[in-house]
Amino acid sequence: MSKAINTVITGTGSYIPENIISGNEFLNSTFFENGNRIEKENAEIIHKFSEITEIVERRYISDQQLSNHIGAIAAEKAIENAGIDKETLDYIIFCHNFGDIPLGSNRVDILPSLAAKVKQQLGILNPDCVAYDIIFGCPGWVQGSIQADYFIKSGDARRVMVIGAETLSRIIDPHDRDSMIFSDGAGAVIFEGREEEEEKAGILAHKTETHAVNYGNLLTMGKGSHPEEKTGNFYLKMNGRKLYEFAVVQVPQVIKKAIDKAGLGVDDVNIVFVHQANGKMDTAIMKRLFKLYGKDTVPENLVPMTISWLGNSSVATIPTLLDLVLKEEVKGYKVKAGDVAVFASVGAGMHINAFVYRF
Repeated sequence: MSKAINTVITGTGSYIPENIISGNEFLNSTFFENGNRIEKENAEIIHKFSEITEIVERRYISDQQLSNHIGAIAAEKAIENAGIDKETLDYIIFCHNFGDIPLGSNRVDILPSLAAKVKQQLGILNPDCVAYDIIFGCPGWVQGSIQADYFIKSGDARRVMVIGAETLSRIIDPHDRDSMIFSDGAGAVIFEGREEEEEKAGILAHKTETHAVNYGNLLTMGKGSHPEEKTGNFYLKMNGRKLYEFAVVQVPQVIKKAIDKAGLGVDDVNIVFVHQANGKMDTAIMKRLFKLYGKDTVPENLVPMTISWLGNSSVATIPTLLDLVLKEEVKGYKVKAGDVAVFASVGAGMHINAFVYRF
């Protein structure tokens, strides 16, 4: 019997910034919408925001840090956790959207690639360790993992590290209340090829879609909300309501396609690592997924959540969540051998992706 190559997770690491930003940090903010100041009291705006998103706190990096720095910290932890020689990595894939942005600037630095910067910081000399970046919206880390699976199963690579890191605090508009969603953080995961007589563990199936024609403008860069701003800077902007509607309808369908492709059913899934974008949106996505299978209820303790205290750190949310769960740092959640997980995300593009994994 020929041996199958399985893509398995052998190490994880994450970096959670120490700066905790509570809702009180925005009490003195001035919020605008459509060029007009929002007249509601900030305390009311903040309370309503938390009620809708379930975000109470978020994390920001320190003044001296950049995305590549925190990505390297998460990478070092993942290498240590995997117990491997860093020189044996075949690829370093760094997933982000805005590169390095220094404090007080709005200029993006992606030269060289952040993956190359991390390789340099790690001191990896092996020239066959290829380092490159992926810019794919919030689903970047999931897409990087799918690419790692292709490299490993083709025989081109044995070990691939996929990093997701973002410092959204440097690119948000302080006068846009939606900016309270976003956060900073980094996560890294090492995937390895393992030969087995049959497919016992690893990535079982995946699915990716891009809905650009009608939905590509839901997340874009745009001018500041303050009508008198003259910096010329562009900031992260989103159509929150339309994005919510899109995600709740489309994401469950992509997840189902991945589960079906793996030859499984929703009842076979033990845990779901979904992009931490909006607590209520993620709950609605799960309800719609189970409806697609003719089921009215979602099992308890299926979806670990960190959004309430970590916010939305884009590509970093899923690898950070995975690292915390594997280290049993999310109360009520842990995984065991044989458990089936779904990893899924949605974001700018609009891109949606998912992969099914057996531990």
